[in-house]
Amino acid sequence: MDAVPSIQHLAAIALGKLANHNPRLAYAIVRKDVLSHLLQHIDKQNKFYKKAALFILRAIAKHSPELALIVVHNDGLQTIVKCLEDFDPGIKEAAAWALGYIARHNKNLAQAAMDANAIPLLILCLQEPELYIKQIGASAISDISKHSIELAQVVVDAGAIFFLAKTLTNLDAKVKRQALLALSSIAKHSADLAEAVIEAEIFQDILAHMAHPDENVSKIAAILTREICKHTLELAQLVVNSGGIAALIELIGISKSATRLPAIMTLGYIAGHSDQLAVAIIKSKVSIKCMLNNDFRTVCDKLALLYNDPTSSEDLKTKCYTALKQVLQKCMYIEALEPLLHNVPPSILKYVLGQFSKILPNDTRARKLFVTSGGLRKVQEIQAEPGTTLSEYITIINCCFPEEIVRYYSPGYPDSLLEAVEQYQPKYLFIFHHKSSSENTEASLQ
Repeated sequence: MDAVPSIQHLAAIALGKLANHNPRLAYAIVRKDVLSHLLQHIDKQNKFYKKAALFILRAIAKHSPELALIVVHNDGLQTIVKCLEDFDPGIKEAAAWALGYIARHNKNLAQAAMDANAIPLLILCLQEPELYIKQIGASAISDISKHSIELAQVVVDAGAIFFLAKTLTNLDAKVKRQALLALSSIAKHSADLAEAVIEAEIFQDILAHMAHPDENVSKIAAILTREICKHTLELAQLVVNSGGIAALIELIGISKSATRLPAIMTLGYIAGHSDQLAVAIIKSKVSIKCMLNNDFRTVCDKLALLYNDPTSSEDLKTKCYTALKQVLQKCMYIEALEPLLHNVPPSILKYVLGQFSKILPNDTRARKLFVTSGGLRKVQEIQAEPGTTLSEYITIINCCFPEEIVRYYSPGYPDSLLEAVEQYQPKYLFIFHHKSSSENTEASLQ
């Protein structure tokens, strides 16, 4: 509130850095009624103050939907949209960034951004010469359109796809990533929206981007391909006819697990549409076993994480459960199975133990590894109801080892050993009498 503009500007930057640090400080700033003072007569302030004010709004809104809603209710969204119309590129960038942080939280906040007429202004950002404005504008469009088919349709109707397609021709990797991500957020909702992306005649460019040296670009290109082909047989066939299988296989062969995962999922979607497409993938001589040899635990960990996530839908949990069950029932590799003893849910644990009950009776090396890696100890800690499948598997596993080894790794065994030591009565008791002469001492020892 100082009269000196430079002091106002520096104070706003300081508040923005505080709010950016954590939600507690962001709430503290909100409770001090900073927003009303900050946004009052902002249109009369200089560009430095406006950028600092937008930084505060972004820093507050990023932490949670509740804080973002507070920004909206304090006329922050209207201020952001007005700043999107500013001539200064730095102000436009700061406004688009703040808008994206608000819209990304949920559908209602994204709808509020749309109702404030932000989408046409974000599309104008895609037409700016500055690369950073194109990048942040595409990111904000993605944050809005990802939530629902209705929001994505509004973005398409406003003409976003054409300008996102033009943005893809830029050489900058960051701009490419955000444009591909925005197109993915549109295409994922329905076959009609995926077809709208295809109609921009950029699919060959999308496939070419899978070979981009930037791994994030190639990964998002695979994600966009997945979002297109998952809807219908016709769209999957289009991907195949355009050489999509070869591009996906090449990406799988040269990339790390995080990048290759969407490519593998895309092949799965293609194969799931028809027998003919599944055969086309088989004829391409892609080795699924080679894909997963080094990533078995990663895949299982991700499935278990999604299964345990309280935010996962029931449909997703069911699919994760089925996938884990089917994968585990085929695995005979003890080094991959053993870590899963410690982090899979109880409903999946029986399938892990089921595989051990098949491997251990016939493999001496596996039995030794099972003991040294802590697997046998972990099995003894599992509480299983008598008569259940889980209890049966534990019995089979225990029968693969000597009884004293199983007892040694059972819970409470160290305590019982200490108790036995305390209660033990020595069988012989030697008493040495002290004598003054060394000869008598030696005789006594003898």
